[in-house]
Amino acid sequence: MHRFLVKARRTLPPGTRIVLGIVLICLGFLGFLPILGFWMIPLGAMLAWLDIGPWWRALKARRGRKITPPRD
Repeated sequence: MHRFLVKARRTLPPGTRIVLGIVLICLGFLGFLPILGFWMIPLGAMLAWLDIGPWWRALKARRGRKITPPRD
């Protein structure tokens, strides 16, 4: 799985990774079908997190900063 994620990070643009991750998660819920599997759920979550993780950390860092009012 690690090889797949490294290759996906290098080759796929950011918007495509999150869309593909969501598609894998949705198809993973059909894991009872012969070709699809429940393995798609964690793989899709990890693929989507490649884009969501940096955004989430930046949002948390922004909320952690104290905003001082401007002095007049």
